[in-house]
Parts: sequence; structure tokens; C-alpha cells
Amino acid sequence: MDRHRGWLFALVTSIALFFGQPAFAGAPTDQLRPAIDRVVAILEDPALEAEGRAAERRQAVRAVAERLFDAGETASRALGRHWRVRTDAERREFVDLYRSLFEHAYLGGIDLAGRVHYTGESIDDDAAVVRTSVVFSKTGAEVPVDYRMLRLDDRWLVFDVVVEGMSLVANYGSQFDQIIEETSYQELVRRLRQTKAVMEESS
Repeated sequence: MDRHRGWLFALVTSIALFFGQPAFAGAPTDQLRPAIDRVVAILEDPALEAEGRAAERRQAVRAVAERLFDAGETASRALGRHWRVRTDAERREFVDLYRSLFEHAYLGGIDLAGRVHYTGESIDDDAAVVRTSVVFSKTGAEVPVDYRMLRLDDRWLVFDVVVEGMSLVANYGSQFDQIIEETSYQELVRRLRQTKAVMEESS
């Protein structure tokens, strides 16, 4: 993915989570509402914008994301065939590192505004797709953003986000596979650890 499309992907994903205004109602769609509302409340809390509270703010957003996303499912799908040969300890660390990429994408759109229209949903047994359309307030550009979800007991959890037909899981997965094939799994983890450290330092 080139630099422009990478920026667009993170940006649109961020806006879709931060500034949702639901219009369509349905079981999976309704699962998104409280999470979106809570994230907005966190981002609008002036107390959490104070100096020295970045970590607290980040943790508050992560707590909401943990209830919205199935981190283990999305991480295992992104790692693909390499997931099967990982130890339990390696899997736990990879899930944590991969979750940080989502968190960074959310915070990337914090100072931007937009509108989200919920346009429909489709359900196939325990899988669902919630379709949305994001409108940028500055340009008026409209971008389709779909959330792929799985039902776990009585909850619907997101495992992938698709922007203009581009899957987050597939995109990261291809990059992860290339790094592992050209170097090693250990090198991928090293890079992800480094990326996480930089993101935390800059937030």
C-alpha cells in the first residue's frame, strides 16, 4: 500500500469510529453504537486532554476498542498461515502488538471531523457486514467503509474494516507475510515492537 492510501485508510477508519451518527438500525449495527458514543465522550473530555494524561486517554480508548473488536480473530487472520506455528506466548504478544496498530489508527483522526451514514447490514448466520459511508466535512468526499463482524455468544465483534474495497486484515497480512518470508517472524515482531514504542512515545 502506498503512502497516500495508507494514510487514507487509517484516517477513514479513525473517523468512522470517532464521529458516527447512526441512521440505520440492526443487531450488528446496534452493537457499534455504544462503543462509538463512548469513544466520542472520551475524546471530548477536556480533562483527558490535559498534559500528562495521554496514557490514561489512550487506555480509555483501548478499553472501548477491546469490547468492539475481536483482537484475537483479527490478529490471527492478519498473520494467516504463520499463526498456526506460533506458541501461545507468541500469539499473546502478537495480538497485543497488532491491537496497537488499530489504536494508532483511531487516534490518527482525532482532530478531524466527518459524518458517518449507516447504510445497511447483511447477516449470514454468525457473520455480518455493516455498511457505512463516511463524508469528509472539508472536501465533501464520500468513502464507503464496511465493518466485518462475527457473533460471539450474544455479541457482535468487528474483525476487519474494509475501506473502498481495501481490507485492513488483508493489507496488513500481505505486509506481514512479505516480511516473514524475506526475513523472519522474529524480525516482524521486532519491527512491531519498535512501531508500538514510537506510537506510545508520540501520543
